[in-house]
Amino acid sequence: MDVKIEESWKKRLADEFEKDYFKQLTDFVKQEYRQGTVYPPGPYMFNAFEHCPFDKVKVVILGQDPYHEPGQAHGLCFSVKPEVDIPPSLVNIYKELEDDLGCYIPNNGYLEKWARQGVLMLNTVLTVRAHQANSHKEIGWEQFTDAAIKVLAGQDRPMVFILWGRPAQRKKEMIHNPKHLVLMSAHPSPLSAYRGFFGSHPFSRTNEYLEENGLAPIDWQIENVIRGAKE
Repeated sequence: MDVKIEESWKKRLADEFEKDYFKQLTDFVKQEYRQGTVYPPGPYMFNAFEHCPFDKVKVVILGQDPYHEPGQAHGLCFSVKPEVDIPPSLVNIYKELEDDLGCYIPNNGYLEKWARQGVLMLNTVLTVRAHQANSHKEIGWEQFTDAAIKVLAGQDRPMVFILWGRPAQRKKEMIHNPKHLVLMSAHPSPLSAYRGFFGSHPFSRTNEYLEENGLAPIDWQIENVIRGAKE
């Protein structure tokens, strides 16, 4: 099956595209797009891979499913387009980032800058029906994104896996290489952030690990955008 995904990932995940589950998943998702509103828009579905080629990945942040309200989701977990209000979980991520590294809190939630530096911002489910959280759960996306996590975890080069919340933390069992750093805490959602997300310092700990291993740290500061300007 010819899947429109970034070339280096296409090679690494080629076997998945030929499996029965992926063909069923593709048929189901196409039907969903035809019948109603699904997020993100089709061209953005594999955006996490598009912005972060396989050999460039240094950090993995796992989300769950995409934002399900208009104009929010564009294929990077936790991120929204610059003109959209910053969602509550990302507000808390910014608070922790300010406390951890002194980054100012920007006026937008567009995290593409992180992806361009080698942060794979991957939801475990890549599509969702409008206004229906988890509506595309357990239709095959988890198997596909697990395959992506496994192929990264099998790399013999240092990487950081940031796992927020229990669904993400279940992926730890796939990450065996001691060269990788796994950071786990509560999810940044307002429902759980005070149960261990705040004060976990994931950003500074990530950068320390990257630098210890001779890799450039991530510049986590998201800059303000001028309202009305094009991205």
